[in-house]
Amino acid sequence: MNAPFPVTPAASIVNGLSVDVEDWFQVGAFENVIARGEWDSIRTRVEDNVYRVIDLFAEADVRATFFTLGWVARRHPNMIRRIVDAGHEIASHGYDHARVFTFTRREFAADIRKARDILEDAAGVAVTGYRAPSFSIDQRTPWAFAELAEQGYAYSSSVAPVVHDHYGWPEAPRFAFRPLPWSALVEIPVTTAILGGRRVAAGGGGFFRVLPYGFSRWAIRQVNRRDQRPAVFYFHPWEVDPQQPRVGHAPLRSRFRHYTGLERMAGKLRELVHEFRWGRMDMLAHREAARAVDLDLLPPVLELGLDAQVEAAE
Repeated sequence: MNAPFPVTPAASIVNGLSVDVEDWFQVGAFENVIARGEWDSIRTRVEDNVYRVIDLFAEADVRATFFTLGWVARRHPNMIRRIVDAGHEIASHGYDHARVFTFTRREFAADIRKARDILEDAAGVAVTGYRAPSFSIDQRTPWAFAELAEQGYAYSSSVAPVVHDHYGWPEAPRFAFRPLPWSALVEIPVTTAILGGRRVAAGGGGFFRVLPYGFSRWAIRQVNRRDQRPAVFYFHPWEVDPQQPRVGHAPLRSRFRHYTGLERMAGKLRELVHEFRWGRMDMLAHREAARAVDLDLLPPVLELGLDAQVEAAE
């Protein structure tokens, strides 16, 4: 029997490279020790760090997607323009890093609309991609996909199909899927690998900093060679900034997750972007759309528009 898709040489697969643009004090690890009300009093470091990342990508002649907080874009519009001028994609990371499962659908709708308006105003280009803060779209928030579709997003990369103490939807597919039967919206989950018969997180972030580089090489090769699919990798600008302030009163576990491996991060990234082929997430989503599996997650009431749901509730 013929394979449903032609076999693609692993060396020709273009993986998805992404940067979650938030500053060091906006991360989930510090959300209980640094209040949002304090953010405006803290000197930002994100712009200088983003420029370091842009320069690193230029060395390897690669393009990426920068999933950016609206809060950051409002304060650094010139940085947004520089990202676009360098050939990278600007996409949404929400407004202020609130996790999707903390919202009602109405609140989520307002958040992604606000963030996109700010991003498009700064970038001068349309924003068609979204990544939930801390990969916080999961089985608790199926309505999030419907809202993204109704607001015209083309793709999301908001699902981590693993077990994790901060996030995770282990039942979700590992690769591209369509969550809605009535929409072309595509979800592109962050990469996982199979180790000992179990899924393990392998898409970057803290795992990339803490574990030896060889683990990420092995995982990406597994996805490219065995699964014949592109990997999706992400990191944050603050991860190339070992001189950032230390939050001494944060829990020990949070400090370990945040600060371990910062000194080695830029070197590991440089090796990664030269060893594999990389591209923007919008281009990856376009290519993967033909291979996306259908996944009908929503009961009929959630397929209604937001106004219709409110009317039904009343």
